[in-house]
Order: sequence, then C-alpha cells, then structure tokens
Amino acid sequence: ACRAGKKTPFCSGDEEPHLARVGWYRGNSGDRLHEVGEKDPNVFGLYDMHGNIWEWCEDDWHGSYEGAPKDGSAWVDKTRGSARVARGGAFLNPPAVCRSAFRFKAVAVGRNKVLGFRVAVPLIGR
Repeated sequence: ACRAGKKTPFCSGDEEPHLARVGWYRGNSGDRLHEVGEKDPNVFGLYDMHGNIWEWCEDDWHGSYEGAPKDGSAWVDKTRGSARVARGGAFLNPPAVCRSAFRFKAVAVGRNKVLGFRVAVPLIGR
C-alpha cells in the first residue's frame, strides 16, 4: 500500500523533495503531528503512508524475510509473540526512516506518541 506499485524509496520518488510532497518528517513537520490528508495521496489514493506517525502492521516481527509469504499477505505466526512490525516513519524521523522499505520491531503493549494504526475496510465485491 505504501509503495503504490513503485520501486523508489518513496511512493512519490527518490529524493527528500519527493517525500515532502506526500509526508511529514523531521525536515518539514515542525516537530508535530499533522492531520491526515494535508499532503498529496499516493496513486492508490492513500494519505500519509510516509511519515506523520508510525503504523502498526499485522505482521509478527521476523529478523529477515526468509520464510515470508510470497503472496504479500501478513506474516503471522501460529503462536503470536508480543513483537510486531511498524512502518512508515513519523514526524520526528529523517527521510531514510520514512522510506517504504524501512521497518522496526515494536512491542504490542503500552503507548507511544509516534505509533498508531490505520483503519482498513475490505472492499467486498470490487
């Protein structure tokens, strides 16, 4: 969803000015969170996929992609631990952390001012 079919670091291109068009990060956020939709969406029509706030992913944390599903589905273990994947970067991060391939291990307990989630609804019959 974040890459929106692209192979570049950001759905909008390769460089920091490309990121600035679609996301809030350390270089343009004023060190604060912004309302969703103030930047351009990606070609899928999704806003704030880079920066603004880290997003929880359904995937359990794995140190590498060895053994990951090949179909793009979430990599969920049968016995779930407390570590999940977070992606997207946040308003306090540099551009390199906001690129679509960057991820980090987040423990699924407690609270954090730069970590949130995206509500997703399946499109049935489309």
